[in-house]
Amino acid sequence: MSERHPIIAITGSSGAGTSSVTRTFENIFRRESVTAAVIEGDSFHRYDRLEMRKRQAEAEKAGDKHFSHFGPENNLFPELEQLFRSYAETGNGKRRKYLHDPVEAAPYKQDPGTFTPWEDLPEGTDLLFYEGLHGAVVTPEINIARHPDLLIGVVPVINLEWIQKLYRDKNVRGYSAEAVTDTILRRMPDYVHYICPQFAHTHVNFQRVPVVDTSNPFIARDIPTPDESICVIRFANPKGIDFPYLLNMVNDSFMSRANTLVVPGGKMELAMQLIFTPYIWRMMERRKRALGAL
Repeated sequence: MSERHPIIAITGSSGAGTSSVTRTFENIFRRESVTAAVIEGDSFHRYDRLEMRKRQAEAEKAGDKHFSHFGPENNLFPELEQLFRSYAETGNGKRRKYLHDPVEAAPYKQDPGTFTPWEDLPEGTDLLFYEGLHGAVVTPEINIARHPDLLIGVVPVINLEWIQKLYRDKNVRGYSAEAVTDTILRRMPDYVHYICPQFAHTHVNFQRVPVVDTSNPFIARDIPTPDESICVIRFANPKGIDFPYLLNMVNDSFMSRANTLVVPGGKMELAMQLIFTPYIWRMMERRKRALGAL
């Protein structure tokens, strides 16, 4: 953790909805004139798309049915921790981009599914912002969770997470339902061992819970809308959280436990704005004081 060079990390599985949380932070950064060095978790995968497919086929041929993007063998965990450590100490580090589709790839004149070259982070950023699968991973070799000053988990109930992934991969990426289901099953051991444990290290967790029937996610035609959901917000340390203010500002919200606020799904972004804007204020004030003391 660092007062001069703070880090915010959003962590969640594929299909969890971390990108929507990122958009909320982008709005806060713009409104508060905060300059962030943005890190995409996919850029710390070990292999590009073609190489990953090749290695997956080799793994299946060898009898490994659980080769996935979630585990340590297919990610650059030490390099990600080094980036967090370097940024916290100096405000510097290296990043690259993973080009998901032709639109992202076109400006770089590269194929989709490839990485851009490593480059230095821009100078003069106020904080580092990470969004991806592994912002709070802890293994015997590395401890990424110890570095962020604000660590946020995004974890819908599992059936909703699967519905969101199925909908995205079928309708946006053109995969069949069978292919997406195979991916979910293949990733399950790494999901249990490397994704779920992260949410024990987060400072705040957002869990969207549908209030419509999602009992068979593999036949769902639509993603439950925000208004068909509630959002459970758990604070690891509720000290300093102004719950009466939040309850007053977010209609129809309530406390389910002493550290847990429940809000209507359609008010999740509002709740995030109300919760995290003061975090950013305090973070930037501490940074200003720390830099002024040099």
